[in-house]
Amino acid sequence: MTSITLRFLAEPSTVNFGGKVHGGTVMKWIDEAGYACATTWSKRYCVTVFIGSIRFHHPIMIGDLVEVDARLAYTGTSSMNIVVEVRSGDMKGGEMQKTAECLIVFVSVDSHGRPLPVSAYTPATPEDAVLAERVRVHLTASRAASGQS
Repeated sequence: MTSITLRFLAEPSTVNFGGKVHGGTVMKWIDEAGYACATTWSKRYCVTVFIGSIRFHHPIMIGDLVEVDARLAYTGTSSMNIVVEVRSGDMKGGEMQKTAECLIVFVSVDSHGRPLPVSAYTPATPEDAVLAERVRVHLTASRAASGQS
């Protein structure tokens, strides 16, 4: 499986002082959906190694239906590069809007935390191939900016 969508209601316990869902809570949901996607692909325990370019577009209100969609975009030797999109909206209106998005990278590891190889992902559609290339370019730029090779 190359994607997973988590759906739930935004609960009052997630509210910040402004009356909206905490950004940190949204980041937790992103990590959970990414973990589920990576673990399903690798069939092993995975750890988060990078979260980049997180962008918040709109606030999530208490009681909104929330969808966190995690989609495998690209694989390395032991890494899985996953694009996550968060959507939310009032169930009565039926309209969902993009509220956040980011790129998250997981690595499959053994019981000692050493990286394990993962199956290569081959994009199935032209849209998937464009997404994979966009992720590769972004990661290359991020590595160059941080001095990594």
